[in-house]
Amino acid sequence: MVHSLKKLFKNDDQSLDIFFPAAMWLFSRLVIAIAILLIAPSLPASPDHATATFSWKGFSAWDSIWYQKIVVLGYDYAVDHKEHSIAFFPLFPLVIRSVMSLGLPFEVAGVFVNNLAFLAALMTLYLWVEENHGKSAARWATATLAWCPYSLYGTVIYTEGLFLLCSTSALRAFDKKQYLWATLWGTLSTATRVSGAMLLPAFLFVAWKERRGLKAYLTSLAAGSGLFLFSLYCQIKFGDPLAFLHAQKAWRPSFGFNWQGWWEMLKQIVLGPTNIDSDTIEDPWYLLLFAAIICSGFLLWRFRLQLGFAKMRYGFYFLWMLLWLVTYQPLPDDPFSGDPLVKITLIFGGLLLLWFSRNQIPLVAVVYGFCSYGLILNTGLTASVERYAYGIVPLSFAFGLLLARYPKWGYAIICFFSLPLVNLSIRFAQKLWVA
Repeated sequence: MVHSLKKLFKNDDQSLDIFFPAAMWLFSRLVIAIAILLIAPSLPASPDHATATFSWKGFSAWDSIWYQKIVVLGYDYAVDHKEHSIAFFPLFPLVIRSVMSLGLPFEVAGVFVNNLAFLAALMTLYLWVEENHGKSAARWATATLAWCPYSLYGTVIYTEGLFLLCSTSALRAFDKKQYLWATLWGTLSTATRVSGAMLLPAFLFVAWKERRGLKAYLTSLAAGSGLFLFSLYCQIKFGDPLAFLHAQKAWRPSFGFNWQGWWEMLKQIVLGPTNIDSDTIEDPWYLLLFAAIICSGFLLWRFRLQLGFAKMRYGFYFLWMLLWLVTYQPLPDDPFSGDPLVKITLIFGGLLLLWFSRNQIPLVAVVYGFCSYGLILNTGLTASVERYAYGIVPLSFAFGLLLARYPKWGYAIICFFSLPLVNLSIRFAQKLWVA
């Protein structure tokens, strides 16, 4: 796989520019499809796993069920602190319903809409990065977005593909001062997910900072039309313009930064799930192995000049894989524990990467990225935040620039991404919580 990646990334054929995002989309979606349709159904069933089947239903679970209810039954809401469908924004189910009018069932229409939108999002990101930093960075940014483990949600019946398309297009259009397109894509973004509202402060700040004039300010406000129209619908239908926000309390009763949740996750990585579950040192071997991995990493870096960069690089590859395998041990009584190492790395590593890349990527992307982080880190939960962070497209932009400078690390990272991607796909098909 590494050899194929190298050939693909080093190919200078101009015609490849057109097909590179499509190739990344196709190969990564094939991996997901094989995991959901072939691998998951072949695994033995157990009391903790739903029986996966070779069917379109493998792409539908968790939030997918809510979108199906909206498509079939419409929205519901009541002030009873229970879960209601009004918490989910309308554009995705509206598009699915339009496709279903062609005679397709919900699962087929949902998979078609999300995958097609995700393909268009990859192409849009490729063009945007190439316009600013050239072909190499564009390829790596596209590969990052396509192969990140949470790109699973660009294939199953979730809003990721559509939201990435709309938000990326809105950011690119505003960056290029194409204000009509920025208004259109911004409206669609704010009608897809609440985090689309973070486009408004990003647009307003850039309009002020770069002194863009009245058109930019009007575009900044008009981009929130999707959110405004949904709020207007909530007022007319349920008498509460913020019904979509109030309904969220059934999932998250309080808001703010969840210090305790992140601290527990960090302890799980450092101490191990067995030791946390028992509140005593029942598994000293975990602590010794974790300490050995960390010390080995320090020694590799300390003596990198004597070892040579090639040996150092392969040493870090091995240590990361070992650390991932050791820490991937979900707590027996906590199906939400998942993969804490990848989760913390994606969230806080991505935040640091965005900061260090702030002078290299467009200002509107930087501001949007930090505003989005501010939103997702203050939901009061740690569940699903890695999926929301994946939807922050400036992270893929910044990661593409980083890997373009260090391609040998990039090949290993993309290959590693495929492992948790397969794992998450299988878990999703088994109706287990992923993110």
